[in-house]
Amino acid sequence: MITDGFLVVDKAAGITSHDVVAIARRALGTKKVGHAGTLDPMATGVLVLGFGNGTRLLQYITDGEKSYEATLVLGASTVTDDAEGEIVKEVDATTVGDDAIRIELSKMVGTIQQRPSSVSAVKVGGERAYARVRAGEEFELPTREVKISAITVGEIRRMGTRIEVDVTVNCGPGTFIRAIARDCGDRLEVGGHLNHLRRTVVAPFDLGKAISIDTLKSGDFTPLTISHVSGLTFPIREVTLDEQVELSFGRPLSRNSTDEITAALSGESLVALLSNTEGQARPIAVFAQRQ
Repeated sequence: MITDGFLVVDKAAGITSHDVVAIARRALGTKKVGHAGTLDPMATGVLVLGFGNGTRLLQYITDGEKSYEATLVLGASTVTDDAEGEIVKEVDATTVGDDAIRIELSKMVGTIQQRPSSVSAVKVGGERAYARVRAGEEFELPTREVKISAITVGEIRRMGTRIEVDVTVNCGPGTFIRAIARDCGDRLEVGGHLNHLRRTVVAPFDLGKAISIDTLKSGDFTPLTISHVSGLTFPIREVTLDEQVELSFGRPLSRNSTDEITAALSGESLVALLSNTEGQARPIAVFAQRQ
C-alpha cells in the first residue's frame, strides 16, 4: 500500500470526523492521518483524509466549492442550531408561505456575512467554540465573509406547526449550513434549525469516489495517490531534474503560465506546489528530497 496519499470516506451519522481518522490510522498502520472540513456527528457524506505527505496538501486540495443536501426545520430554534441541541424557542410556522421561504433563502446567495454557530469548531482564544459553550459560556461568534453560489429549494413539507424544507447548497469553504437554517428561521420570525445534512462534494471529490466506513475498517481499498489528486486539483507543470534540485532547496523557478497554485511534477512524483510571486514561481510546499 502507498505511504502517502488520500482517502475519500462517506462518513456515517453518529460518529465524529476524528473517529474516522482513528479508524484510518488503524487501517493504514500510521499515525500521520488528518482530515479536511469537519463534519458534525449528525452529518454524513464526503470526508477527505490525507495520510503521510498527503496531510500537507489537505488545506490546498479541499479549498474549493462544496455541495450539501440538507433539511431545514422552521418553527423551532435550538442551542446548537441543529437537531442535536435543546430547543430554546418554538413558534407556530403555519402562516409562513412557501414563496416567503424561497425569497429569504435566495437573499443568502452571493458573498455574505455569516455568523457561525457558537458550538462550531471555530477557535476562540485558542479554544474551540463548542468547548467554551459546554463549559457554560454564552457568546456569539463574529460574522465572517462566506460565498454561497446556489441554494436550490426542493420539497417543502408542513409538519404540524413546523415546516421542513429540503435544500441543496453549493458554497465556498467556511460556510455553515446550520447557520443558513438558523438565519432563515430568524428572518421569518419563527426560528429554525438543521435536522439533516449530507455533504456530496468537496472540491474535486464526490460520493462516487468515497468508500464506506465498513470498507475503511476492512482495509480493502485503494488510496488515491498524491500525483493523481494533484492532477485533479491544480494546473500541472512538468519540471526537469535541474529544476527539481532547485526546488528541493526552496529556490524559485521562472514564472508559471497561470497565477493559480501549480503542481510541479517530475514523472509521477509531486515535487512542489508553486505560486507566482514577484515575477517568479516560488515553492509554497516542497516534497522533493535534496539531492
